[in-house]
Amino acid sequence: MKRSQFYSLFFLFLVTVLPFSCKKSSGPESGRRSSDGTVIVETGELAAVNSRSVVVSRYGRQWYQMKIVGLLNHGEIVKKGDSIAQLDPADINRYILESESNLETQLAILEKLYVEQENKKQESESKIRNESAAFDLKKIEWEASRFESERLRKIKQLEYEQAVINLEKEKRIYELNKTIHVSELKIQEIRVEQIKKEVENATSLIPLLTLRAPVSGVFQIATNWQNSNRNIYKIGDNIYAGNNLAIVPELEFMKVNTQVNETDFLKVALNQKVAVRLDAMPKVVFEGEVVYIGKLCRLKDQKSRQKVFDVEVKIVKPDERLKPGMTVSCEFL
Repeated sequence: MKRSQFYSLFFLFLVTVLPFSCKKSSGPESGRRSSDGTVIVETGELAAVNSRSVVVSRYGRQWYQMKIVGLLNHGEIVKKGDSIAQLDPADINRYILESESNLETQLAILEKLYVEQENKKQESESKIRNESAAFDLKKIEWEASRFESERLRKIKQLEYEQAVINLEKEKRIYELNKTIHVSELKIQEIRVEQIKKEVENATSLIPLLTLRAPVSGVFQIATNWQNSNRNIYKIGDNIYAGNNLAIVPELEFMKVNTQVNETDFLKVALNQKVAVRLDAMPKVVFEGEVVYIGKLCRLKDQKSRQKVFDVEVKIVKPDERLKPGMTVSCEFL
């Protein structure tokens, strides 16, 4: 009777204790290294291989700050070319209206300049004709005075020379005004063309205020560092030129940002195969390979004295179930 009780107790011990001890030592989730010491398991986080930033451009000299009047929801799936944000065009539209009004004024000045210069030209040509006629008359009088007294001939000669001087003077004034008129017209025409160009450039900026996704992926709004609460950008916020409004990571190709202990650094190599498992789906294995191993050793975190090397593992095949930010475990084979 005692022997049967002993066997019963021993069998109960095997049923209750052994499964727990086996479970503790099996599978990658049990620790950083398997019992035989050949497998390294580390946790990591999924990220996109290719991420594109949406940076606000500078729209001209005066528009260094823009107001957000439209913004796609954070985390939305977008395709390349989709509208993701709208910047306020009010300041640019106001500038266009003011420039167009200025353009009309400058065009009127240019037209007036054409008329005034034409009138001055005709007036100068008329003076030249008059002086030319006076010159011809004085020349004839001077030539006809050769039979007159010396005193009268001297007077006629002086009058002729004065006529020559007056004629040359009007011709010089005509040529000088011609040069001045050309310069004035050129300056005014350049001023008009400059304003036209400014209007065209400002008008071409309006479509650019609609920001579009540079690649297909997930729309992630950036943090507004000007805000004391460090929240993400929202409608109504102002954003400076050159600041990052959002990031769009592509979902087609993913990678894992992880690390290995300094004692295992030499056991990891480029192109090494890695079995990647999502914490949400531990039974599904995604094939990966090591594409980057850090050159510098660092502390794992501020509270730890453990040192690690950064490692990147690329997922070989695209899978829609893989999303940025998900936690995974990497088994280095």
